[in-house]
Amino acid sequence: MPSLYNRVAGQSVERLAALSDGIFAVAMTLLVLDLHVPAREAIHSEHELWRVLVALSPSLIIFLMSVMTLGIFWVGQQTQLNHFAHADRNLSWIHISFLCVVCLVPFSTSLLAEFIQFRTALLVYWFNILLLGLTLFWSWSYATRRGFLADDTPEEIHPAVVRRIVIAQALYAGGAALCFLNTYYSIAAIVLVQLNYAIAPRFCWGIFSRKSEEKKM
Repeated sequence: MPSLYNRVAGQSVERLAALSDGIFAVAMTLLVLDLHVPAREAIHSEHELWRVLVALSPSLIIFLMSVMTLGIFWVGQQTQLNHFAHADRNLSWIHISFLCVVCLVPFSTSLLAEFIQFRTALLVYWFNILLLGLTLFWSWSYATRRGFLADDTPEEIHPAVVRRIVIAQALYAGGAALCFLNTYYSIAAIVLVQLNYAIAPRFCWGIFSRKSEEKKM
């Protein structure tokens, strides 16, 4: 039987959300450190500046991709936390594990930006995304088994969350597999997946909302 301390520890969902916000903010800020302004003494004309900026564009794309990565997973975690009425020590540590993986995103981003043409760098980046998805899935599965969801949580939320994680990870895996052809194909595929999850749900939500209103009329 768990000790009294273990039974009462880590019950605050609000504090977990606060810790999450701070770590995501720091991780997103660290991403920009890989973008370096060209040295003033190396630039002598507009043409040279444009050439350096063009050479910097792959790093900028990786930066934007990672910002979307963190943004998507921040929304995913906050969606879960918003539906948790309770937590315990184990759930708190699951989310701390998730945040640990979040802290690795600046590293995997730097590795990919530096070695963008190497498959290993792309696979490390994808593995980082995979760990983010697995820990979120672990969190949701544990919380539902323990009965931590709020009483007013709609029944369709559980399959929706599971489906979103599984499908997204399958798409990311498919995109990562393209690195065996060309790493740039993988990056393009991952960006398209991210754009879908960052933008498409808004349009879908508007469509579904209109359909719901029509049914009520």
